Amino acid sequence: MRTSQFFFTTLKEAPTDAEVISQKMMLRAGYIKRAAAGIYTWMPLGLRVLRKVENIVREEMNAAGALELLMPAVQPFELWEESGRGPAYGPELLRFKDRHQRDFVIGPTHEEVITDVVRRDVKSYRQLPLHLYQIQTKFRDEIRPRFGVMRGREFLMKDGYSFHSSFDDLKREYGNMYATYSRIFTRLGLKFRAVAADTGSIGGTGSHEFHVLADSGEDDIAFCPDSDYAANIELAEALAPAAPRSAATKTMEKVATPGKRACADVASCLAVDVEKVVKSIAVVSEKVGGENTFALLLLRGDHELNEIKASKIAGLSPFRLASESEVEEFLGCKPGFIGPVAVDSEKVAIFADRTVAAMSDFVCGANEAGFHLTGVNFGRDLPEPEVFDIRNVVAGDPSPDGKGILEICRGIEVGHIFQLRQKYAKALNCAYLDESGKSQIMEMGCYGIGVSRIVGAAIEQGNDEKGIILPPAIAPFAVCIVPMGYHKSEAVKAAADRLYSELKQAGFDVLLDDRNERPGVMFADMELIGIPHRVVIGERGLNEGKLEYKGRLDTEASMVAQDEIVSLLEGKLCAG
Repeated sequence: MRTSQFFFTTLKEAPTDAEVISQKMMLRAGYIKRAAAGIYTWMPLGLRVLRKVENIVREEMNAAGALELLMPAVQPFELWEESGRGPAYGPELLRFKDRHQRDFVIGPTHEEVITDVVRRDVKSYRQLPLHLYQIQTKFRDEIRPRFGVMRGREFLMKDGYSFHSSFDDLKREYGNMYATYSRIFTRLGLKFRAVAADTGSIGGTGSHEFHVLADSGEDDIAFCPDSDYAANIELAEALAPAAPRSAATKTMEKVATPGKRACADVASCLAVDVEKVVKSIAVVSEKVGGENTFALLLLRGDHELNEIKASKIAGLSPFRLASESEVEEFLGCKPGFIGPVAVDSEKVAIFADRTVAAMSDFVCGANEAGFHLTGVNFGRDLPEPEVFDIRNVVAGDPSPDGKGILEICRGIEVGHIFQLRQKYAKALNCAYLDESGKSQIMEMGCYGIGVSRIVGAAIEQGNDEKGIILPPAIAPFAVCIVPMGYHKSEAVKAAADRLYSELKQAGFDVLLDDRNERPGVMFADMELIGIPHRVVIGERGLNEGKLEYKGRLDTEASMVAQDEIVSLLEGKLCAG
């Protein structure tokens, strides 16, 4: 491709409303153009990257035995009513009526549609297993779309669904997809981790997320550098302290802590470590019948509540933070000084984190404004609590697999696989006849990859002050040729055209910058758009029989013999 024949739309500055680096870089490089909030036009340059990601995903899915189909973006709402997911999905589900006043949705995902497809035509165990996937545009009406293609309303996704006659066969295919996804992200050239994850609203019994590692990532990942353990921080288990609880050595006392509400401030006021402070988080679980549960969740002062873990406590799901009036009603005190001592156990449930349950002589709120209790001990000053893992792990915690210490890194979720089991198959009566002729509900798996999100994540992982740094497998072009004086020197023009032809014949994805621009402008543009390899052709070098080569990450350029440049590039691309 020649730049003179290409729609080239780079910008010197990113729009002021661009938030994250990938959004800024993609707009500056002319990868995308904003059409509306969270909705973008993929320009020719960005579309080349998107299609390369898509092709790798498709090749690996096909190689893994999945079959591609294409489902409609517009779905009848009656399917969502049948599955019971319509009301629960919320306003992200964009609904509308057609001219006949029938309800439809623009699909954010396709579990209902694919289950309907399979239940119509798959009748026997002989037709199973079956794995169908598509690469298609989705729409989720995010309340606040942000971060460009990272969290847009319209996006390109690969979603696959497998159907099985047994849970064992589902687990086999789940393992197949785990390996397939690992190959996909390896081929894409990205640094990634697969982590155990919560199933969330999708449902099912097991799931793994695939994260591109980047400091700007939204998700915290707990991993052990000495083993294969990795989990989303929402799911990572915080083990109970290995040492048993120490015996009480202090008498409980009420002490004045005027104005000290935060744990760190209380610890400072009392001259103790924050690790000796227990904070009480007041929550309310509202039940359908109108019976509410008021509870205190006890955490060490420096730990954070893991709401997903806490929501799995029987009788506490779902829950919300208690209002100030509710705290006063049940504890007789304003928030900031509440605690678990001397509360009415018939009205207030108490759940302690594992770490708290192992503490002695601790500090907590006195349920009186301006006061805290010191020297508090379970079994003496208050009953032994119900104990659960309800906190986020932190760096330095022991790894749940017993093989080392946890570290925390940031990641961008780009893939997710689920063992759905029978959640949707049962709701939509997706059944088959087994070997004995008996009707059985199918087992299902679900496997998603955010194709357009991968492009943003790759740029979050690979960039510098000059622009985008993409792996060669997904860069818009593998090589760019930058001739110095293409329109002034016949020798330079001839050499550039000849090399361009040679590289194309050799199968290179090459861009020839034949614009009548200053060298600085051409260099800056080629670095901005993320081309991994650059060849500069100038008269001085040609007189010496040499061309200038520079990799996108190289600090210095090097001179290469003119007749060796193709073999050099072949070696670089094979190695990359």
